[in-house]
Amino acid sequence: MRAPSLNCSSVSISPGTFTNSGIIQGATLSVGLKDATAGSVTFNIISSSPDFSPATYTTPVTDGQTSVAIPLRFDGTSSVTSATFTVSAGTYASGFCSTTATISAGSSTTTTTPDCGTATTTVAKVVCAANAFLATLTDAQKSDVVLTYDQTNAVKWSNLPCGSGCRNGLQLANLTDTQAKAALAVVAAATGTTANEGYDEVMQIRAADDILKAADGAGGYSSGAYFIAFLGTPSTTSTWQLQFGGHHLAINKTYKAGEVQGVTPQFTGVEPRSWTTTDGMAYAPLKNEHDAMATMLASFSNDQLASAKLGSTFNNVVLGPNNDGKFPTTKEGIKVSRLNADQQALVLAAMKPWLQDTDTATTAKLLAIYQNELADTYVAYSGNTSLTNNADYVRIDGPGVWIEFVCQTSVVYSTQINYQSVWRDHIRDYGGSFSF
Repeated sequence: MRAPSLNCSSVSISPGTFTNSGIIQGATLSVGLKDATAGSVTFNIISSSPDFSPATYTTPVTDGQTSVAIPLRFDGTSSVTSATFTVSAGTYASGFCSTTATISAGSSTTTTTPDCGTATTTVAKVVCAANAFLATLTDAQKSDVVLTYDQTNAVKWSNLPCGSGCRNGLQLANLTDTQAKAALAVVAAATGTTANEGYDEVMQIRAADDILKAADGAGGYSSGAYFIAFLGTPSTTSTWQLQFGGHHLAINKTYKAGEVQGVTPQFTGVEPRSWTTTDGMAYAPLKNEHDAMATMLASFSNDQLASAKLGSTFNNVVLGPNNDGKFPTTKEGIKVSRLNADQQALVLAAMKPWLQDTDTATTAKLLAIYQNELADTYVAYSGNTSLTNNADYVRIDGPGVWIEFVCQTSVVYSTQINYQSVWRDHIRDYGGSFSF
């Protein structure tokens, strides 16, 4: 059997041109594979321009897979006119592949596009991207996307394909390409850059909806059926909330006086849970979440599993949409202080894929808070610990953190299961702005 190697004849980047517009832009770096064998592969991406990320990307590869799609992000600013990308796969595959992209100056218009790349904080970058998006809209569109910041609007979100009936704001499908690109730049500025998490995960969840659309055109599924709204005027001095969501996705981020005040509630789900495109590109946006939870449960002894086992079964999350503030009054399961140090580390690791969905600084801040609260955190589950069957369920419930993950029988692919999850925070949901 031949050892895996990179196929540099098929390396490419799409789109191959970026613009110094101050707006975050995305692209796909496609890398060919020869004689691929199944496994988890980490690709190293070296860019001649520091304005591109990520530097590494880890993804599952199947036997015989012929290519991998690596999502890239350009921050919208650069001092050079081209960027060369060199890709390698460490010990998995031999070879180094290179490709080049063009970086052009922003086209001249009567409106000056803000240079969001010079913003020094997460909130400043999000506000800059939000204002750049607003600048592309008509007055009527602005009135539809900038809404009153109040509890009624804040809790209007869903994981269902229910369109504008259960969401605020403008639908991507109703925007021009320029407007939609600027809207997604806001989401990119507000979310994480880790491979398979954050913005990468958002885009994969949207891609899964296109697969559902192809299989069931009547279900209301589409990557264009996602909505963006600002509750309050985006600002580094006032309080406002960013909402973005559609089927299997709800992002709610609250900003106050230039600080990230809350990044929950957040809903993420996916159907199908994994897929491979015709050109061999594999996707599994919630695999990290599933694997981290399953690994945590697998470390428990029989006695610990007995303590963690719930008396009820669950085929959905408890605290999904329209269930704000309804945390159980009594914590259930096994207290993390009863676990050994290695097991406690796995509990923290199980939270991390959700935390990495938000910006890097907030991820680090919340990880430290949740780590300090580990001793008073509980883990509970029902069904099978492998999380492979309908109604397999796991929960992490702490003084702050609340994360649920559940397996469900799929709607369109009824012989498969899908994943549903929600991340909430007892204290920081909606930035702590409302009482429920």
